Amino acid sequence: MTERMTAADYAQQQASDKGADKGRVRGTKRTVVEGIKFASKREAKRFSELRQLQRAGIIRDLKLQVPFPLHGKDGPILTPTGRQMRYKADFQYFDVRLNCMVTEDAKGWATDVSKMKLAIMAAQGVEVVLV
Repeated sequence: MTERMTAADYAQQQASDKGADKGRVRGTKRTVVEGIKFASKREAKRFSELRQLQRAGIIRDLKLQVPFPLHGKDGPILTPTGRQMRYKADFQYFDVRLNCMVTEDAKGWATDVSKMKLAIMAAQGVEVVLV
């Protein structure tokens, strides 16, 4: 026998589910550090590490969520809706010890789409370090 729910019970359940963070990629948990929202605990932890390095003077010019337009051999790569496809790196900073810009992405695992975008970035001459 199936259990039935009243309209009031259904409305209450829907209201309580609105705040739930459904559909997160592979069970990641949104995290807030220093008032900044991050998509995962791994990304938030890496941000804290980079802030410490910046305070110590080892890195500088730390930027978050840096967009890169993706270009192919024949011009910009377009989405099915006609907009230019972009790769958004989690972090970019200047490493004083290496004397170069570093682009990082905090990933637990690489998906097919992220592998494709990283390959395009490499073809454009931007190496992305996965942490």
